[in-house]
Amino acid sequence: MAERLDRSRVARRALELLDDGGLDALTLRRLAADLGVKAPALLWHFRDKGDLLDEMAAMMLADLVEAADWTDVGAGWEACMRESAETMRGEIARRPDGARLFARTFANQELGRAAITQPVQLLVEAGFAIEDSVRAWRTLLGFVLGFVVQEQAGGSADSDAQFAFGVDVVVDGVAARVDLAGI
Repeated sequence: MAERLDRSRVARRALELLDDGGLDALTLRRLAADLGVKAPALLWHFRDKGDLLDEMAAMMLADLVEAADWTDVGAGWEACMRESAETMRGEIARRPDGARLFARTFANQELGRAAITQPVQLLVEAGFAIEDSVRAWRTLLGFVLGFVVQEQAGGSADSDAQFAFGVDVVVDGVAARVDLAGI
């Protein structure tokens, strides 16, 4: 007997298919065939492909949160932001079209909040206002996503150096705002 389908299993398999061919190759029909069912069977679990993509983005986010270490406050918030940017880049870039898919977390407010809850708390504990903390992390995540989109579209030979420069610009900008605010 075939393994029973559930929302998590379908989305996890869709992520595996994403790894094989990217977003453009991921169709409900292909996913259903891979799972040994007809496409309408997927509609028991997802309203439409957009709902499936949101669940896939949520899974990527859960993997990212698990991979990131936002607990080392002793290292300083600047080091934490830099290390987190590297972790985010690696997790998002490891999947073809990972940045395009992960960008759905920005469009979905609930997922977007989940993406920054832990790191925002880190900045708040360092003395930042909540609003500034949210903006700082969303700016960093926006940079990482944009960079990975470019990287996955072909990138440049010095992408590591360019990425480090961009992260430094974001972190230094946040630090400058902190200095102006007297934190």
